[in-house]
Amino acid sequence: MKTKIALFAAIFTSVAVFSQKQWTLKECVDYALKNNITVKQNRLNIEIAEADVKSNKANFLPSINASTSGNFSTGSSFDPVSQNRTENTTLFGGALGVNASYTVFNGFKNLNQKKQAVLGVEGSKLDLAKVENDISLNVVNEYLNVLFAKENLSVAKVQAEISKKQIERARAQFEGGVIPKGDLLNVESTAANDIQSVVLQENTLSIALLRLSQLLQIPSKDFDIADIEVRSPSAALLYDNADVVYEKALTVWPDIERAKLDVESTKLGIEIAKSGYYPTINASLGANTNYRYFLDPSAPAGRLLDQLDGNLGFSLGFSVNIPIFNGFRNDANVERSIVNNSISEFRLESQKLQLQQEIERAFLDAKAAAKTYEAAQVSLEAQKEAFKNAQVSYDYGSMTQFDFDQVRNRLVNAEGAMIRAKYDYVFKTKVLKFYYGESIVE
Repeated sequence: MKTKIALFAAIFTSVAVFSQKQWTLKECVDYALKNNITVKQNRLNIEIAEADVKSNKANFLPSINASTSGNFSTGSSFDPVSQNRTENTTLFGGALGVNASYTVFNGFKNLNQKKQAVLGVEGSKLDLAKVENDISLNVVNEYLNVLFAKENLSVAKVQAEISKKQIERARAQFEGGVIPKGDLLNVESTAANDIQSVVLQENTLSIALLRLSQLLQIPSKDFDIADIEVRSPSAALLYDNADVVYEKALTVWPDIERAKLDVESTKLGIEIAKSGYYPTINASLGANTNYRYFLDPSAPAGRLLDQLDGNLGFSLGFSVNIPIFNGFRNDANVERSIVNNSISEFRLESQKLQLQQEIERAFLDAKAAAKTYEAAQVSLEAQKEAFKNAQVSYDYGSMTQFDFDQVRNRLVNAEGAMIRAKYDYVFKTKVLKFYYGESIVE
């Protein structure tokens, strides 16, 4: 009984701990990369590409096949020498053979196809890396949206609490005849709007958590995330200019590496097409034998093993197929391959140009976000001081409710602007690190 109680207690504790768990950014990204269906599909594409390599390697091996055949006959036959018809005879016979064929030369087609298949494996791995990059960036974006919603909710709750205290004070002043009923109604209206804002921000947070949990493909119930440390703007921009990021990205960016592989693959495609101009040389080797067995005991055919050995024969041969004219198909194949190679080279240059433009925009966005974040912090500190002074003036009755609300609204707007600037800055600096090939989950 005690064992059962301890077991139930352990299970309850583990469930409670899991429900209280706050996922870190790294845990979210790692989980997505491990369990996302699109990632799993791309991993299977790598296995298919590896199977293609195995298939192309097999072209360098001989093909060996065994064959057998049998026949059954019964009846009589006419002997032209004796001019007599033989007695009915029942005969069973067959043949056995083993044959091997091997392509000695086909214009290096097999070799280039194997190289192309190897490039296919590397290309599939780069496709997987691109998918993983996209998913990582999406997870980071949704993670920051949750934190953004959390901070907005905290601000809304603080403002609702301030409004609640103002109602109590305004009601006491109204009952004491200090302020008219209109001022009390204005305070109550502001408080109602603040409560509505809390409800709205709670719903926004719930949706943000739902979007992130759906991206991770896990249940949204009791799902929560941990906060992250946001460094000061001056310490985050680690790169002097966009060119530094671009030069590094050229060596690590999956899209560029994939485009380079496509260029190599299309070059091999040209050589494969040119193989149609070369002769094809094949060699063959065979061993064959036959046997027969009379079902009539009066006509013995000898022992089976003796027949197989006595009828055994070997063959060795080769063939040369020299292309002379095939309706210009080889010419068309080569021309098509050359065009495909040119297309892949243009695609590589286009990818480089697109990457450079994206990095230049990301660099300027990160710089602007850092400056905006700094300005928002300064503005918020100023509005906090202004609100403290307004609070004192309002408490002493030297500031009207309208003027106090104006100061408080400016504080709320400054807090909202700072939160937006903060997470915009975090995301855009992570994007810049993303292009540079650094981790974006730290």
